[in-house]
Amino acid sequence: MTAGTSRSTVVTCPHCGKRNRVPAVGDGVPKCGSCHGPLPWIADAGDDDFAEVAERAPLPVLVDLWANWCGPCRMISPALERLATERAGRIKLVKVDIDHAPRLAERFEVRAVPTLIVLRDGAVLARQPGAAPVPALRTWLDGTLGDTSNERSTT
Repeated sequence: MTAGTSRSTVVTCPHCGKRNRVPAVGDGVPKCGSCHGPLPWIADAGDDDFAEVAERAPLPVLVDLWANWCGPCRMISPALERLATERAGRIKLVKVDIDHAPRLAERFEVRAVPTLIVLRDGAVLARQPGAAPVPALRTWLDGTLGDTSNERSTT
């Protein structure tokens, strides 16, 4: 995986527990340097780098359009990170703070936060306004991506 930008996040491998640095942009799927299992791919993006971070991603992208002042946004963030971890190697989670990305908020016609959008090859597949519990988000995401192979968790 090569990085087109120096920004990265540190994530813990869900398979072996090792910490790995994952770039915001890459041409492959991030893998653990220790066990080589797929890693959760979580990145931030804004008006200037959204195309590079989200639209050109090699995986389907779950975009979280949120705001710092929004309580439901802060509540749903761990749920989205959980989904990204459960689907490591199959989706990328991209978080966009709409207060710092007004052009994206306008482009995606954000009327409520959080607003979730699923992109594949830059095209919008689905959108979900407002917060929802993990099981509902899991069902929505899997239905959007046509993924019925995931084990369902009860939480």
